[in-house]
Amino acid sequence: MATFILVPGGGGDAWDWHRLVPELERLGHRAIAVTLPAADDAAGWAEYADVIAAAGGTPNDRVVVAHSLGGFSASLACDRMRVELLVLLNATVPRPGETGAQWGADVGSAEAQREYLREIGLSAADAEDDEILYYHDVPAQVVQEARRRQPHQSWTPMTQPWPLTAWPDVPTRVLAGRDDRLFPARFQRRVARERLGIEADEMDGGHMLALSRPAQLAARLEDYRREAARRPA
Repeated sequence: MATFILVPGGGGDAWDWHRLVPELERLGHRAIAVTLPAADDAAGWAEYADVIAAAGGTPNDRVVVAHSLGGFSASLACDRMRVELLVLLNATVPRPGETGAQWGADVGSAEAQREYLREIGLSAADAEDDEILYYHDVPAQVVQEARRRQPHQSWTPMTQPWPLTAWPDVPTRVLAGRDDRLFPARFQRRVARERLGIEADEMDGGHMLALSRPAQLAARLEDYRREAARRPA
């Protein structure tokens, strides 16, 4: 049995994982959806990493899954504890000294998004609608619940440089949603090559894969876990 530590993106809401948790449990694992102190203006990357590192699991069974903005804090947490595998799910990949506010301009995410939206016939104005940008492939009843939730993301961590001098020494996989409208898959593949020297994998679905395709995502994560377990110590 492994422990999957699930790190949310902006807003820090564990609810984003609520459809994935039972799928991982059905596979015989423990799944912990982390709630980050995202609304607390006194909390930054270090405090986020503290919460992640305290989430649980034994040293030989932790798999950390980071979504979107969670790439900043999850990678930092992996430098503080033993982790078998880090999976970046439609996630940011920071460089030493880079702030969250700088990241988008540094990697050209806005340009990549505009290009992809044009290709699929959407405008920048369309992308202002969260249902079009984030939830276009999520079941309607889940979208309705998402509308009622109003998680807040403090700007504090976005002003703080990512403090590590190098990517943590942990096996890392990048998984991109083939239909992600925020971070297009082609863009994620480029960032993974440039910043991590690895090839990103893809699966069907948009930015919120844990809400739109939880069973398929759980199966992919299980494949990754098994591959990591077979790797020589």
